[in-house]
Amino acid sequence: MHRLTITRPDDWHLHLRDGDVLGSVLPDTARRFRRAIIMPNLKPPVTTVEAAAEYRERILAALPEEADFEPLMTLYLTEATTPGMIEAAKASGFIHGVKLYPAGATTNAASGVADIRRCYPVFEAMQRVDLPLLVHGEVTDPEVDIFDREAVFIERHLQPLIREFPELRVVLEHTTTESGVEFVESGPENIAATITPQHLLYNRNALFAGGIRPHHYCLPVLKRERHRQTLLRAATSGHPRFFLGTDSAPHPRHAKESACGCAGIYSAHAAIEFYAEAFASVDALDKLEAFASFHGPDFYRLPRNTDSITLERVDWTVPEAVLFGHDPGVPLRAGETVAWQLARY
Repeated sequence: MHRLTITRPDDWHLHLRDGDVLGSVLPDTARRFRRAIIMPNLKPPVTTVEAAAEYRERILAALPEEADFEPLMTLYLTEATTPGMIEAAKASGFIHGVKLYPAGATTNAASGVADIRRCYPVFEAMQRVDLPLLVHGEVTDPEVDIFDREAVFIERHLQPLIREFPELRVVLEHTTTESGVEFVESGPENIAATITPQHLLYNRNALFAGGIRPHHYCLPVLKRERHRQTLLRAATSGHPRFFLGTDSAPHPRHAKESACGCAGIYSAHAAIEFYAEAFASVDALDKLEAFASFHGPDFYRLPRNTDSITLERVDWTVPEAVLFGHDPGVPLRAGETVAWQLARY
């Protein structure tokens, strides 16, 4: 297959940042996706309906004039979040989920939740008004190996959570392990997961190929090859509760290439193209449209898009660097080729 037309996809996990960075990265997403779930981990985090409304307006103002793109906003869950705030979020019409970051789990997660049980009244309200919980599913216990933190989080926290709130819609975002896939496949219809392009294309060897590769460092970290193969199987299976979520996250080069480099991979410049590569690698391009364009809106109870995009099998070279505001950043596969290209009209 050398040309593929699919219903225009959505990105169900995206970091846009703010200010000049927002303006520089948003066009990459808007060219490929009709909608995106926008992560709320700004500084300060987006914890109120008012802050989400203001952030949404900044995103809309930064869009290219010709873009047709809708930001789907989220709130950042803290132990100070109240059921009343959840009811206001649902009533807003533009907030589509609440993000749970375990405190310290990833970039700008210092304000996250230290004790999940303290948020149980909030989860009850979310279940009642039907507002999804979006979970960064890793424990931060320093005694737990970093490669086991997703599996331990599922056992310690997610399984008790869904027993306590059986009708709460939960998205295990950027799942990376066999445990995450099994959790969704064996769970009820209100449990889903997003999968990133990097976790479909790379295993943890990519972190150390010829030396330390900071631009392949993300959280959750890349895992063993058997986990990558499991994720690829799940994504291409047609299972309706796995769907596209890039977790594309812009960080300037100096912040990645430092003594304590930050976690995050920027993939928005070629996101749907990377997914096409992954699906083509197992001869499953016929399953890409459902994963990218149908499963997400169905789970979020939103209409499917009606327009389309076309991909062509044409090699092209990713730039060595892009600008994130005023600072250079290194996109995924910088200086290397991508096998698919978004068709230009």
